[in-house]
Amino acid sequence: MKIRYFDHAATTPVREEVIKEMIPYFGVQYGNASVMYSLGRNARKAMNNARDKVANAINCDMNEIYFTSCGSESDNLAIKGFAYANRNKGNHIITSKIEHHAVLDSCKSLEKEGFKVTYLNVEENGVVDLQELVNSITPETILISIMFANNEIGTIEPIERIGEIAKKHNIVFHTDAVQAVGNLRIDVKALNIDMLSLSGHKFYAPKGVGALYVKEGIDFKKLQDGGEQENNKRAGTENVAEIVGLGKAIELIYNEFDSYNKKLTELRDYYISKVKENITGIKVNGDMSNRLPGNANISFKGITGSELLLKLDEAHICTSAGSACSTSNPGPSHVLTAIGLDKEYLNGTLRVSFGRDNTKEDVDYLVDTIKKIVT
Repeated sequence: MKIRYFDHAATTPVREEVIKEMIPYFGVQYGNASVMYSLGRNARKAMNNARDKVANAINCDMNEIYFTSCGSESDNLAIKGFAYANRNKGNHIITSKIEHHAVLDSCKSLEKEGFKVTYLNVEENGVVDLQELVNSITPETILISIMFANNEIGTIEPIERIGEIAKKHNIVFHTDAVQAVGNLRIDVKALNIDMLSLSGHKFYAPKGVGALYVKEGIDFKKLQDGGEQENNKRAGTENVAEIVGLGKAIELIYNEFDSYNKKLTELRDYYISKVKENITGIKVNGDMSNRLPGNANISFKGITGSELLLKLDEAHICTSAGSACSTSNPGPSHVLTAIGLDKEYLNGTLRVSFGRDNTKEDVDYLVDTIKKIVT
């Protein structure tokens, strides 16, 4: 039976064009990018080509891109690395209550080392309270870290305004853009973004490769000791094949940006309308206008989310209750709690996230199956 996959916010399949681009670097072009002979130089050239593609996608210089293993590592490197390198300037960080755990746990770790962290509230739609942000700034504030778009409810944050606030107060601004890259156009210069995290497997590159943008002139400390790879900011032999894959995938996704995201938006809106037509006792979470194209987060009154997921799986449907990184946590989502979702809806939430291969026929099957299960 056909598997219908609706969990692209968790991960995406690697595109055939990306795999084809990577294959030579597993075999023929197997050189270590840090050595001087031709095999190594070829690997270095391929890495720099990928670095340039990432830089072009977000409008920065290629020497401002640092390759990592994933979005979580990029978040850790940005937040902890910056905090350690700039502790003499202040010890206060501002973030929000709905961040990915890679950001929240990095901040909690820093709190144990004497840093102070303010966790901003959000409105019912998941938008950060900008007035609270301004009121939270102190002379000790060195970093603001607010995600570009929420991984659970799809709300897009007012990044441009946050960047303006940060710039006005001479504070470095980091954004976790793991869900945004590929789904939104991003210009780090126009948005006054100083650091940005991304992860390849969210836009059809392999798992295990990500990147961190750091504006030139911003100091951050390496967290992984060893060699001097990535301009002496991340030790370890580079994963050349997957870096090449990341570069190809980000190039492809932005070459097809308009048609790809138009399709996702149409599928998302079609799905939400069909659920509203066919099922009572539902609540759509997140902002309805400033929302990721492929994200639909809906809570079902009086339904247990884990049971719903299992029954959908029996029907060969892949969906999620929230962040893929939180599936082992039996408690309610910290994001849904932060937006004040009623208890009768809190544990019955389904996140559906669309991708390149989904169709309206798939959506019809999904809605019909959900209706039967909920009934």
